[in-house]
Amino acid sequence: MNSPPSPYRVIAVCTGNICRSPMAELMLAAALEHTGLGGLVTVESAGTTGYEAGRPIDPRAARRLAAAQLTSSRHIARQWQPEWFRERDLILALDIDHHAWLSESAPDQESRDKIRMLRSFDPQLAEKDLLDQGIEDPWYGGHADFDTVWHQVHAALPGLLDYIKVAAVRNAELQRQA
Repeated sequence: MNSPPSPYRVIAVCTGNICRSPMAELMLAAALEHTGLGGLVTVESAGTTGYEAGRPIDPRAARRLAAAQLTSSRHIARQWQPEWFRERDLILALDIDHHAWLSESAPDQESRDKIRMLRSFDPQLAEKDLLDQGIEDPWYGGHADFDTVWHQVHAALPGLLDYIKVAAVRNAELQRQA
């Protein structure tokens, strides 16, 4: 008897894993469920640092997510683990510093090839320089900054969903053939 294919694994990465990356994680997971891809894909998030590890999502991020009926109460911040380069299929950097950190930490080219700027999936930014694709840290700001993060992630979701759909189906097919 064949076991079901393992899911395509996506992880969003920011600094502390309490603002941007959990917002991206929860928004993407909801979009995948809405499009029927939830069973083929898992979405997670992490921070490049352990500064906030063990803490809940920032209340301002939780408020913005709740406005869209997305629950964040189970989120607990965690730090990136090196083995995730091997275990994840798509690594979404939220800004240029995260992209650089991940690229420098990656053990090989195969791992580096998995790293993408989240906003590179926004058609308005796809051809722009990586510096123009970042999402600024809202932690230092107010509610409006979290609204900005929401809109920036939201604009990238359609392109990201298209990319993941193709990759997840290909992943499942390759596993069936193995």
